[in-house]
Amino acid sequence: MPSLTWIGKDAVLNHHLDVPYRVLEKKYDFGDGEPGNKIIHGDNLEALKSLLPEYEGRVKCIYIDPPYNTGNENWVYNDNVNSPKIKKWLGQVVGKESEDLTRHDKWLCMMYPRLKLLQKLLSNDGAIFISIDDNEQANLKLVCDEIFGAGNFVGELIWKKKQGGGNDSNNIVVEHEYVISYAKLLSSFSLGLDTNYQLDEKLYPFEDAKGKYGLITLDKASIQFSPSLVYEIISPSGEKLKPRIVKGKQSCWRWSKEKVSKQYNDLVFKNGKVYTKYYRPLGVTQRSLLVDTVYGRTESGNDDIKAIFDIKPFDYPKPVALTKHLLSIATDKSSTILDSFAGSGTTAHAVLNLNKQDGGNRKFILVEMEDYAETITAERVRRVIDGYGEGKNAVEGTGGSFSYYELGPELLKDGFINEDVPEQTIREYLYYTETNHVLPQSNNGHPAHLGNFEGVAYYFLYNKDETTTLDATFLASISEKADRYVIYADNCIMPQKFLFDHDITFKKIPRDIRRF
Repeated sequence: MPSLTWIGKDAVLNHHLDVPYRVLEKKYDFGDGEPGNKIIHGDNLEALKSLLPEYEGRVKCIYIDPPYNTGNENWVYNDNVNSPKIKKWLGQVVGKESEDLTRHDKWLCMMYPRLKLLQKLLSNDGAIFISIDDNEQANLKLVCDEIFGAGNFVGELIWKKKQGGGNDSNNIVVEHEYVISYAKLLSSFSLGLDTNYQLDEKLYPFEDAKGKYGLITLDKASIQFSPSLVYEIISPSGEKLKPRIVKGKQSCWRWSKEKVSKQYNDLVFKNGKVYTKYYRPLGVTQRSLLVDTVYGRTESGNDDIKAIFDIKPFDYPKPVALTKHLLSIATDKSSTILDSFAGSGTTAHAVLNLNKQDGGNRKFILVEMEDYAETITAERVRRVIDGYGEGKNAVEGTGGSFSYYELGPELLKDGFINEDVPEQTIREYLYYTETNHVLPQSNNGHPAHLGNFEGVAYYFLYNKDETTTLDATFLASISEKADRYVIYADNCIMPQKFLFDHDITFKKIPRDIRRF
């Protein structure tokens, strides 16, 4: 499989492991719906790391619209990678000249660790959709092949972003962008039907209790001939019908005698011919071309946001129609959806609209690093929930709620636990580092007990105001039996042989707390 190499790649391959774990600090709740939706203000690399203890392997669908690296953007993602190679690119303004290939190196250095964390967050039956254009499409495809696996490539959708215009282009007028999609595990993933596909309604001129339908003759000359499929069918009026000779070739029935006998009432006799019905489908298998206006255009994305704010406070937002369509084919009614390049909040808008349409309870997580996370991203979601517009242009609210977060302090700083971090957050982090699972909501009643996983009982003996010790008194307080015990404390005075004989592993705080 081809692999992509760029300057600085070696420094970012495992950079996601060096990103500090920061606490998510809730600033407020909005709305009256069930909790679960999140809008996070902060660098998306650190925010993705903070989401792991609660969401690793639990996100059904990820949609991101990252910077396209056109050379005209003023984006800066300085991840403080400790490498002279990286520092040469990170922190600099992206070059505009087409010859300045360093901007591609820089873009790849920015994207790689984020894609690594996004892959961790995806559920086994989940998928990621990434909007991109020709500036980085080829590079992105190779990077995703490496991170998600080429065998998990779902496909590439081509979205028609505009209609007409471009007469000032010197060569080819570019009317499209791409949406690249990968599954976490292709064997566990399936796309739903595209119910937006514009079917030719003239193909379904009839209608009965089952819906609209068309007719197709039961005899065909184009299929493989079989003498057993040439027999007489008698119509309800007594007319005797056999397969026709079409252009000098003997046709045959598509159904056997047995099937005709069983499904005789499904046949249609008309004008001396025998027909079967084909019904208008509720949807079609997803096509690679998203060219109809039902999938939105760049201009409709502008209209979406102008309808909410009366002005256009954000350049080139994706249309709600496109995002909603992707969610409709890739999620169920209880899915969690993540957008870590949230921008104006289109993804949340699409989730809320889709929930209102089908009664779903999908949850969204948005991450936005810019200062407009509150004034545009969150404000748009507030207005979608409550409704917006006046008079004939008024739009009824969708209902719902969200919690707004800022990235807080690091949990582990200079090798020590940050004592300003709530103990519950530390417990959640610790349990995740041991099990890669979410901390259970209840324990066995012991104050130090975190939970049990695969026969192992985990305990966290912690007090920020005093030193804790694993001793006989603490062990005597444990009544629940387990195959093995992992106990965190500041000190341990029990003999090593005793610990070994009783399947107890002591881990020293903070030395043995794992960074991930």
